[in-house]
Amino acid sequence: MPDRQSLSAYTGNTLYISDLDGTLLRSDQRTSAYTNEVINRLVGEGMIFSYATARSFHTAQKATQGLKAKMPLIVYNGAFIIDNVTQKPLLANLFSEEEAAEILHVLLAAGVNPIVYCLDDRERFVYNSTRINAETRAFVASRKWDSRDTPVDQDEALFRRGTFYFTCIDAEAKLAPLHARYRDRFTCVFSRDIYTGAQWLEIMPKAATKAHAARQLAKLMGCSRIVAFGDAVNDLPLFEAADECYAVANAAQALKARATAVIAGNDEDGVAHWLALNWK
Repeated sequence: MPDRQSLSAYTGNTLYISDLDGTLLRSDQRTSAYTNEVINRLVGEGMIFSYATARSFHTAQKATQGLKAKMPLIVYNGAFIIDNVTQKPLLANLFSEEEAAEILHVLLAAGVNPIVYCLDDRERFVYNSTRINAETRAFVASRKWDSRDTPVDQDEALFRRGTFYFTCIDAEAKLAPLHARYRDRFTCVFSRDIYTGAQWLEIMPKAATKAHAARQLAKLMGCSRIVAFGDAVNDLPLFEAADECYAVANAAQALKARATAVIAGNDEDGVAHWLALNWK
Protein backbone atom coordinates (compact mmCIF):
# COMPACT_ATOMS: atom_id res chain seq x y z
CA MET A 1 0.00 0.00 0.00
CA PRO A 2 1.22 3.55 -0.69
CA ASP A 3 2.52 5.69 2.11
CA ARG A 4 -0.24 8.30 2.45
CA GLN A 5 2.03 10.62 4.43
CA SER A 6 4.47 10.65 1.51
CA LEU A 7 1.70 12.10 -0.68
CA SER A 8 0.59 14.82 1.72
CA ALA A 9 2.62 17.57 0.05
CA TYR A 10 0.65 17.35 -3.20
CA THR A 11 -2.24 19.71 -3.94
CA GLY A 12 -4.50 20.42 -6.91
CA ASN A 13 -6.82 18.29 -9.00
CA THR A 14 -4.93 17.95 -12.32
CA LEU A 15 -2.18 15.43 -12.99
CA TYR A 16 0.33 16.63 -15.60
CA ILE A 17 2.15 13.67 -17.07
CA SER A 18 4.83 13.60 -19.77
CA ASP A 19 6.50 10.90 -21.80
CA LEU A 20 10.28 11.00 -21.36
CA ASP A 21 12.36 10.09 -24.45
CA GLY A 22 11.62 12.40 -27.36
CA THR A 23 9.30 14.54 -25.22
CA LEU A 24 10.67 15.77 -21.89
CA LEU A 25 14.26 14.73 -22.73
CA ARG A 26 16.27 16.54 -25.36
CA SER A 27 18.05 14.57 -28.10
CA ASP A 28 21.06 14.19 -25.76
CA GLN A 29 18.82 12.04 -23.51
CA ARG A 30 18.82 14.61 -20.71
CA THR A 31 16.41 17.14 -19.28
CA SER A 32 17.71 20.67 -19.81
CA ALA A 33 18.54 23.13 -17.03
CA TYR A 34 15.46 25.13 -18.06
CA THR A 35 13.13 22.12 -17.86
CA ASN A 36 14.58 21.17 -14.47
CA GLU A 37 14.11 24.69 -13.11
CA VAL A 38 10.53 25.05 -14.33
CA ILE A 39 9.31 21.67 -13.11
CA ASN A 40 11.10 21.91 -9.74
CA ARG A 41 9.62 25.37 -9.19
CA LEU A 42 6.07 24.53 -10.23
CA VAL A 43 5.98 21.28 -8.23
CA GLY A 44 7.20 23.31 -5.26
CA GLU A 45 4.23 25.62 -5.82
CA GLY A 46 1.77 22.71 -5.85
CA MET A 47 1.66 21.33 -9.40
CA ILE A 48 1.15 17.55 -9.53
CA PHE A 49 3.61 16.29 -12.16
CA SER A 50 4.90 12.89 -13.23
CA TYR A 51 6.65 11.37 -16.19
CA ALA A 52 5.80 8.01 -17.75
CA THR A 53 8.58 6.02 -19.37
CA ALA A 54 9.66 2.58 -20.51
CA ARG A 55 12.93 3.20 -18.67
CA SER A 56 13.65 1.82 -15.24
CA PHE A 57 13.72 4.16 -12.26
CA HIS A 58 17.53 4.02 -12.28
CA THR A 59 18.06 4.97 -15.93
CA ALA A 60 15.27 7.54 -15.81
CA GLN A 61 16.91 9.18 -12.79
CA LYS A 62 20.21 9.44 -14.66
CA ALA A 63 18.48 11.21 -17.54
CA THR A 64 16.53 13.56 -15.25
CA GLN A 65 19.05 14.06 -12.48
CA GLY A 66 18.25 17.78 -12.24
CA LEU A 67 14.64 17.09 -11.29
CA LYS A 68 14.85 17.18 -7.51
CA ALA A 69 11.24 18.00 -6.59
CA LYS A 70 9.18 15.27 -4.92
CA MET A 71 7.23 13.42 -7.63
CA PRO A 72 5.60 10.03 -8.24
CA LEU A 73 7.06 8.43 -11.39
CA ILE A 74 5.62 5.86 -13.81
CA VAL A 75 8.43 3.54 -14.95
CA TYR A 76 8.77 0.33 -16.94
CA ASN A 77 5.82 1.41 -19.13
CA GLY A 78 3.49 1.35 -16.13
CA ALA A 79 4.70 -1.74 -14.29
CA PHE A 80 5.57 0.47 -11.30
CA ILE A 81 4.73 3.84 -9.84
CA ILE A 82 7.71 4.95 -7.74
CA ASP A 83 8.16 7.74 -5.20
CA ASN A 84 11.25 9.52 -6.53
CA VAL A 85 12.44 10.55 -3.05
CA THR A 86 11.99 7.33 -1.06
CA GLN A 87 12.49 5.18 -4.20
CA LYS A 88 9.73 2.90 -2.89
CA PRO A 89 6.97 1.51 -5.14
CA LEU A 90 3.57 3.12 -4.62
CA LEU A 91 1.91 0.60 -6.96
CA ALA A 92 3.14 -2.50 -8.82
CA ASN A 93 1.76 -4.58 -11.71
CA LEU A 94 3.49 -8.01 -11.96
CA PHE A 95 3.17 -11.26 -13.94
CA SER A 96 1.88 -14.34 -12.17
CA GLU A 97 4.52 -17.07 -11.86
CA GLU A 98 2.60 -19.15 -14.41
CA GLU A 99 2.52 -16.31 -16.93
CA ALA A 100 6.23 -15.57 -16.51
CA ALA A 101 7.17 -19.26 -16.92
CA GLU A 102 5.07 -19.60 -20.06
CA ILE A 103 6.47 -16.49 -21.74
CA LEU A 104 10.05 -17.45 -20.95
CA HIS A 105 9.53 -20.96 -22.35
CA VAL A 106 8.01 -19.63 -25.58
CA LEU A 107 10.74 -17.02 -26.09
CA LEU A 108 13.56 -19.50 -25.61
CA ALA A 109 11.87 -22.05 -27.89
CA ALA A 110 11.74 -19.37 -30.60
CA GLY A 111 15.47 -18.75 -30.26
CA VAL A 112 14.99 -15.38 -28.56
CA ASN A 113 17.13 -14.73 -25.50
CA PRO A 114 15.44 -12.06 -23.38
CA ILE A 115 16.40 -9.73 -20.60
CA VAL A 116 14.13 -10.60 -17.67
CA TYR A 117 13.27 -7.87 -15.18
CA CYS A 118 12.17 -9.02 -11.74
CA LEU A 119 11.78 -8.03 -8.13
CA ASP A 120 12.70 -11.05 -6.00
CA ASP A 121 15.05 -10.30 -3.09
CA ARG A 122 15.85 -7.05 -4.90
CA GLU A 123 15.29 -5.50 -8.31
CA ARG A 124 17.30 -7.18 -11.09
CA PHE A 125 17.60 -7.56 -14.82
CA VAL A 126 18.74 -11.08 -15.68
CA TYR A 127 20.11 -12.49 -18.95
CA ASN A 128 22.05 -15.51 -20.13
CA SER A 129 25.42 -13.95 -20.96
CA THR A 130 26.48 -17.03 -22.96
CA ARG A 131 23.61 -16.77 -25.46
CA ILE A 132 22.59 -13.13 -25.97
CA ASN A 133 23.11 -11.54 -29.39
CA ALA A 134 25.29 -8.55 -30.22
CA GLU A 135 22.48 -5.99 -29.88
CA THR A 136 21.45 -7.27 -26.46
CA ARG A 137 25.09 -7.48 -25.37
CA ALA A 138 25.59 -3.83 -26.35
CA PHE A 139 22.51 -2.84 -24.37
CA VAL A 140 23.58 -4.59 -21.15
CA ALA A 141 27.17 -3.36 -21.60
CA SER A 142 25.85 0.21 -21.49
CA ARG A 143 24.46 -0.58 -18.01
CA LYS A 144 27.45 -2.26 -16.35
CA TRP A 145 27.34 0.42 -13.66
CA ASP A 146 23.84 -0.71 -12.71
CA SER A 147 23.42 -2.67 -9.46
CA ARG A 148 20.52 -4.60 -11.05
CA ASP A 149 22.83 -6.21 -13.64
CA THR A 150 22.59 -10.00 -13.11
CA PRO A 151 24.26 -12.16 -15.78
CA VAL A 152 23.71 -15.93 -15.56
CA ASP A 153 25.02 -18.84 -17.63
CA GLN A 154 21.97 -21.14 -17.69
CA ASP A 155 18.48 -20.58 -19.08
CA GLU A 156 16.94 -22.11 -15.96
CA ALA A 157 18.28 -19.19 -13.92
CA LEU A 158 16.20 -16.74 -15.96
CA PHE A 159 12.99 -17.76 -14.21
CA ARG A 160 12.45 -15.48 -11.23
CA ARG A 161 9.66 -14.67 -8.83
CA GLY A 162 8.34 -11.14 -9.18
CA THR A 163 8.94 -10.95 -12.94
CA PHE A 164 7.35 -7.87 -14.48
CA TYR A 165 9.06 -7.23 -17.83
CA PHE A 166 10.67 -9.08 -20.75
CA THR A 167 12.87 -7.17 -23.19
CA CYS A 168 13.73 -8.89 -26.47
CA ILE A 169 16.13 -7.28 -28.95
CA ASP A 170 16.37 -9.35 -32.13
CA ALA A 171 15.43 -9.60 -35.82
CA GLU A 172 11.97 -8.35 -36.72
CA ALA A 173 11.18 -11.69 -38.41
CA LYS A 174 11.76 -13.54 -35.11
CA LEU A 175 9.94 -11.06 -32.90
CA ALA A 176 6.87 -10.35 -35.05
CA PRO A 177 5.22 -13.78 -34.47
CA LEU A 178 5.79 -13.43 -30.73
CA HIS A 179 4.19 -10.02 -30.78
CA ALA A 180 1.19 -11.45 -32.64
CA ARG A 181 0.93 -14.27 -30.11
CA TYR A 182 0.94 -12.10 -27.01
CA ARG A 183 -0.35 -8.66 -27.95
CA ASP A 184 -3.96 -9.45 -26.94
CA ARG A 185 -3.09 -11.19 -23.66
CA PHE A 186 -0.42 -8.87 -22.35
CA THR A 187 0.88 -5.35 -22.89
CA CYS A 188 3.35 -5.48 -25.79
CA VAL A 189 5.47 -2.75 -27.33
CA PHE A 190 6.88 -3.68 -30.75
CA SER A 191 9.07 -0.88 -32.06
CA ARG A 192 12.52 0.21 -33.14
CA ASP A 193 14.74 1.94 -30.62
CA ILE A 194 14.86 5.65 -31.45
CA TYR A 195 18.59 5.82 -30.68
CA THR A 196 20.00 2.59 -32.21
CA GLY A 197 17.34 1.48 -34.70
CA ALA A 198 17.33 -2.05 -33.22
CA GLN A 199 14.03 -3.95 -33.21
CA TRP A 200 12.56 -4.44 -29.74
CA LEU A 201 9.69 -6.48 -28.35
CA GLU A 202 8.74 -5.67 -24.76
CA ILE A 203 6.20 -7.85 -22.96
CA MET A 204 4.56 -6.68 -19.74
CA PRO A 205 1.55 -7.59 -17.60
CA LYS A 206 -1.79 -6.55 -19.04
CA ALA A 207 -2.21 -3.82 -16.42
CA ALA A 208 1.26 -2.38 -17.12
CA THR A 209 0.53 0.47 -19.52
CA LYS A 210 1.23 4.16 -19.28
CA ALA A 211 -2.49 4.84 -19.66
CA HIS A 212 -3.57 2.45 -16.89
CA ALA A 213 -0.81 3.67 -14.58
CA ALA A 214 -1.80 7.28 -15.27
CA ARG A 215 -5.37 6.50 -14.21
CA GLN A 216 -4.09 4.65 -11.13
CA LEU A 217 -1.87 7.59 -10.24
CA ALA A 218 -4.62 10.15 -10.78
CA LYS A 219 -6.85 8.20 -8.39
CA LEU A 220 -4.02 7.84 -5.88
CA MET A 221 -3.35 11.59 -5.96
CA GLY A 222 -7.01 12.59 -5.87
CA CYS A 223 -6.87 14.15 -9.34
CA SER A 224 -9.98 14.43 -11.50
CA ARG A 225 -8.14 15.52 -14.68
CA ILE A 226 -5.08 14.36 -16.64
CA VAL A 227 -3.04 16.49 -19.05
CA ALA A 228 -0.55 14.44 -21.09
CA PHE A 229 2.46 15.15 -23.34
CA GLY A 230 4.07 12.76 -25.84
CA ASP A 231 5.87 12.19 -29.11
CA ALA A 232 5.37 8.61 -30.34
CA VAL A 233 2.53 6.42 -31.56
CA ASN A 234 2.84 4.31 -28.40
CA ASP A 235 1.71 7.41 -26.47
CA LEU A 236 -1.74 7.21 -28.10
CA PRO A 237 -3.28 5.18 -25.22
CA LEU A 238 -1.95 7.76 -22.75
CA PHE A 239 -3.55 10.49 -24.87
CA GLU A 240 -6.84 8.56 -24.86
CA ALA A 241 -6.72 8.47 -21.04
CA ALA A 242 -6.14 12.24 -20.80
CA ASP A 243 -8.55 15.14 -20.70
CA GLU A 244 -6.07 17.26 -22.67
CA CYS A 245 -3.09 15.98 -24.67
CA TYR A 246 -0.23 17.83 -26.33
CA ALA A 247 2.16 16.51 -28.97
CA VAL A 248 5.65 17.99 -29.26
CA ALA A 249 6.62 19.34 -32.69
CA ASN A 250 8.86 16.32 -33.37
CA ALA A 251 6.00 13.88 -32.67
CA ALA A 252 4.60 11.27 -35.04
CA GLN A 253 1.84 12.58 -37.28
CA ALA A 254 -0.70 10.15 -35.82
CA LEU A 255 -0.11 11.60 -32.37
CA LYS A 256 -0.39 15.16 -33.64
CA ALA A 257 -3.71 14.28 -35.24
CA ARG A 258 -5.07 13.10 -31.87
CA ALA A 259 -3.59 15.96 -29.82
CA THR A 260 -5.43 18.91 -28.33
CA ALA A 261 -2.60 21.00 -29.81
CA VAL A 262 1.00 20.75 -31.00
CA ILE A 263 3.63 22.51 -28.87
CA ALA A 264 7.34 23.23 -29.32
CA GLY A 265 9.67 20.26 -29.80
CA ASN A 266 11.69 18.36 -27.24
CA ASP A 267 14.91 20.18 -28.12
CA GLU A 268 13.11 23.49 -27.50
CA ASP A 269 11.84 22.40 -24.06
CA GLY A 270 8.27 22.42 -25.33
CA VAL A 271 6.72 20.74 -22.27
CA ALA A 272 8.41 23.05 -19.79
CA HIS A 273 7.48 26.17 -21.78
CA TRP A 274 3.85 25.02 -21.95
CA LEU A 275 3.75 24.34 -18.21
CA ALA A 276 5.37 27.70 -17.40
CA LEU A 277 2.69 29.51 -19.41
CA ASN A 278 -0.37 27.41 -18.64
CA TRP A 279 -0.13 25.92 -15.15
CA LYS A 280 -2.72 27.69 -12.99
